[in-house]
Amino acid sequence: MIYLDNAATSGKKPQSVINSVNDCMYRFNANPGRSGHNLSIAAALKVYETRKELADFFGADGAENVVFTMNCTESLNFVIKGVLKKGDHIIISDLEHNAVMRPLYKTGLNFDVASVCLDNDEETVGNFCRLINKNTKMIICTAASNVCGKILPLKKIGDLCADRGIFFTVDAAQGAGILPINMKEMNIDFLCIAPHKGLYAPMGTGVLIATRKIENTIIEGGTGSDSLNLKQPEIMPEMLESGTTNLPGIFGISAGLNFLKKKKISQIYQHEIQLIQTLYKRLKHMENIVLYTPYPAFESFAPVLSFNVLGVPSDECSAHLNKYGIFTRAGLHCAPLAHKKLGTAQNGTVRVSPGYFNNKNEIVSLIECIRNFKKVTNHYN
Repeated sequence: MIYLDNAATSGKKPQSVINSVNDCMYRFNANPGRSGHNLSIAAALKVYETRKELADFFGADGAENVVFTMNCTESLNFVIKGVLKKGDHIIISDLEHNAVMRPLYKTGLNFDVASVCLDNDEETVGNFCRLINKNTKMIICTAASNVCGKILPLKKIGDLCADRGIFFTVDAAQGAGILPINMKEMNIDFLCIAPHKGLYAPMGTGVLIATRKIENTIIEGGTGSDSLNLKQPEIMPEMLESGTTNLPGIFGISAGLNFLKKKKISQIYQHEIQLIQTLYKRLKHMENIVLYTPYPAFESFAPVLSFNVLGVPSDECSAHLNKYGIFTRAGLHCAPLAHKKLGTAQNGTVRVSPGYFNNKNEIVSLIECIRNFKKVTNHYN
């Protein structure tokens, strides 16, 4: 099995993460913050410690700013529906995921789309700047595209937001754990994270780090505090955390962070992007292969690459790879704007996203499988 769908979720988890989740189930399986017995208190302490670890790792002040959610999509919904209101103007990029697009559509908020230049970050920042008006409340952008891997210039966009007094929200589903993200240095107000991807945590985990006030809640319920009051607490993180938290997932997040600190995200990124660069170079010289981006240069692209075999539906190519135990993703990847930008809205793309546990031999096997598939399709054509 060659798993190359890490942009959807990291396929292989470090043994330390697996051990930590198991440890939670065996030794800490109590509801944190709901009871006064020793086991519940120990669980609550672990939750607090993990909040602090996340705040420190991503350059935010205060564990209370870290909210545990179900996934990155829920985190984005908390921000979009909890901060923005009718009359606000929002700017997004043309690479955004439906986790941003659908909440904006549902709420009917006024937004404009800034074009991302794949080979010129200054042009990208200029495109955002030109769309700012007197009602602009927030810029929302992905850290890196889940379709083409393009890394957005977060520091420059964050500086623009700080200069204009605009909130800055980053969808870090494809960036956290791979790219160096510091909220304070990048002027990020709301950071939305998918720990099951770059942090190697279990699925069903999400994180929102909010350094600005969220006005409204979209979920209300028990928080273990002030229970006689029917009004939802207004203090963080209780304001956004109703019901029982995913304690095994939080244990996994903590272990994943420790794994990243040990391996260093710069080394993880370098390993993964080199695999993508190897793939790009080989595909570039193959006939009937369509690529959609410039060469994935270091620090300009995340380890995600989309391609197609000319005249072949993306799902057919991915299904062929699947027969040989090579797992990729085909289709539209929940990012309609990105596919319209790349001209792939009809057919989608085959997406390859290696992770830390992949190696060059697996990329070579993928290339040979694509080469053989081309021979078969050419024979029948």
